[in-house]
Amino acid sequence: MDRRILFILIMSLAVPYGCSMALLGTSLAKSGGLKEQEALSAAWISDSLEKRSFRRIRLDMEDSPEKTVDLETYLPIVVAGQISAESHPEAIKAQTILARTYICRQMEASGEGDEIAESALDMDYVEADQLKKLWGSSRFPEYYKKLEDAVKATSGIVMTYEGKCIDPMYCRATAGMTRQGDFTHPYLQTVDCPGDVEAEGYMQMLSFSRESFVSDINSIPAGESGSRTIEASQVPDTIQIVSRDDAGYVDTVQIGSAGYTGEEVQYALGLASSCFVLEPYEDGIRAVVKGIGHGYGLSQATANEKAKEGWKAEDILGYFYKNIAFISE
Repeated sequence: MDRRILFILIMSLAVPYGCSMALLGTSLAKSGGLKEQEALSAAWISDSLEKRSFRRIRLDMEDSPEKTVDLETYLPIVVAGQISAESHPEAIKAQTILARTYICRQMEASGEGDEIAESALDMDYVEADQLKKLWGSSRFPEYYKKLEDAVKATSGIVMTYEGKCIDPMYCRATAGMTRQGDFTHPYLQTVDCPGDVEAEGYMQMLSFSRESFVSDINSIPAGESGSRTIEASQVPDTIQIVSRDDAGYVDTVQIGSAGYTGEEVQYALGLASSCFVLEPYEDGIRAVVKGIGHGYGLSQATANEKAKEGWKAEDILGYFYKNIAFISE
């Protein structure tokens, strides 16, 4: 049993009972420690874990033989990589419902029933050592228990639209309001998020020399109309924001005769969002960026503020996703 699988299993059993760092840290590093913990956890798995959910995650991201874990057991390590453990408990519960909804949606799409390979989820996972470095060893048990509590409090709950799990898009902070979804995401409608301007990292300013800007833009693959190449002599004079959506995010950018989407420019330049302005700066270009992420769905910054105001997780989610239903599987 590899260390990450063992970490998931041990944490699911030990944290609610005041797990010590010796169990998760130094004991695993000692000779024989891993085998001892594996033996301890194995005795509990069938009684304590198998009954938690009928949905399973097949852990195929390691070199060791594949193992499966219960979805509810797996969720804390997913949520740990998605939202700060210092967030309000109701905001963490909301994020937990999002994570569960996403996984169940992927299961629906895969057609494989109630089990899915971890690699098919296209999600980042967090190793125990990374969490301890992020949170600090002293807070590790407390924060992990907070995540487990959120999973238990929302056990089995997912969000649906017309009987199917939604695409639960979210971002860290919007540019001031969320973005309207397309026809495949009718539940994503524009809502105000005025407090997002207070989020850490809300505004970003990056400067580029003409040469580096051109190099980054020219790294964007060819479009439907063919190759798109610009010259240093064309910037910054020919840069033009052609269109934005109602939330202020860039739809189209024109540079010389080449056209790009806001997202293409965002990723090429390494910007935090596609709500940006490109302006002359010294001998190059400066990007002034607002928001963190794509701006669709739940804003974690606003969700946390609403949680502090007394909103429950379901109320928070209902603010961001319209005409949805909560079901418990």
